[in-house]
Amino acid sequence: MSSETPLKIAIATNDMEHLDAHFGSARKFAVYEVTTQATRMVEVLDFGAVTDRQGRHASVDDRITPKVEALSGCALLFVLAIGGPSAAKVVRAGIHPIKRKDPQPIAEVLAQTREMLNGTPPPFLRKALGRPRPDFAADDAGEIVE
Repeated sequence: MSSETPLKIAIATNDMEHLDAHFGSARKFAVYEVTTQATRMVEVLDFGAVTDRQGRHASVDDRITPKVEALSGCALLFVLAIGGPSAAKVVRAGIHPIKRKDPQPIAEVLAQTREMLNGTPPPFLRKALGRPRPDFAADDAGEIVE
């Protein structure tokens, strides 16, 4: 990895090949560090069978909080779906959930994230990366004609 601050992301997966899981029923989260130049798998968070396919919890225990706590330090969380209460917990933990409509290969998610980092990331990501805010006024300062 280069000297730039990597962006830590988590991808909800059941097969370790695709973004293919809802937050509550995801058996695993593949955690990566992403920079403009490279990606590196950091860890796999394995939760086994947490909920059934209909989203009902296997027991009355809170199964969401341990997932949110395990994702600590991630800036982005890619999922197929996430319920309102779970999304609120994720956001409160400083993680930005990103829902995708259809499953897609993890490699594509990583490539899209790198592409975003090479462009102009949104403000919350610039903050997470420790990048300064672009000064658009300074860009135009030399072009003022009176």
